[in-house]
Amino acid sequence: MRLERLNGDRIKIFLTFDDLNERGISKEDMWHDLPRVEQLFRDMMDEAGSELGFEANGPIDVEVFSLPAQGMVVIVSKGRSDENSKDADDFEEDDDFIQMQVTMDESQDILYQFEQFEDIIRLSMTLHQIGIDGGSLYLFENKYYLYFNEADSELAVNLETLIALLAEFGNTSTITIHRLAEYGKLLMKDHAIADIHTYFGGMPQA
Repeated sequence: MRLERLNGDRIKIFLTFDDLNERGISKEDMWHDLPRVEQLFRDMMDEAGSELGFEANGPIDVEVFSLPAQGMVVIVSKGRSDENSKDADDFEEDDDFIQMQVTMDESQDILYQFEQFEDIIRLSMTLHQIGIDGGSLYLFENKYYLYFNEADSELAVNLETLIALLAEFGNTSTITIHRLAEYGKLLMKDHAIADIHTYFGGMPQA
């Protein structure tokens, strides 16, 4: 489990499926076993308090993004919506009170991070050979990101192979595509692998 403070009132938590399995929670439990999920969130808040100094007493908003074969990104925000204000006031003196408003979104989109552009060039050569030429390439905070949309028809046949190759050359992204699209720089859209193969395919690979 990796934790990152986004600002004073917001943190991001990245959970791999191995992290969930270690806690006895399956991906399906995240959608159906609310008591177990609530306990998981409370455990995460305890760890966030110890590691980041993030105190989540009171009302919080929890956004959960499930990613295929990668894990889950959890965004936790302190705050109080108008509809929860009265209830929160009733409990604000209780140090153990945490009022969660949970939003869960399951996406089949695939997003991986790469340290060096050379890694993407090497990856694109292999992906092109197996018929995967799509994807969008982003640059954000001096790191490269490859994004594949769930609507790409070519992914239906090659999904497991694609993820295995992405994991060989890069790392699962702990940021969402929404943040990347807003703050990152789009370098190549929709046909990144084909474009990289075209422009860099003749370069010798280490």
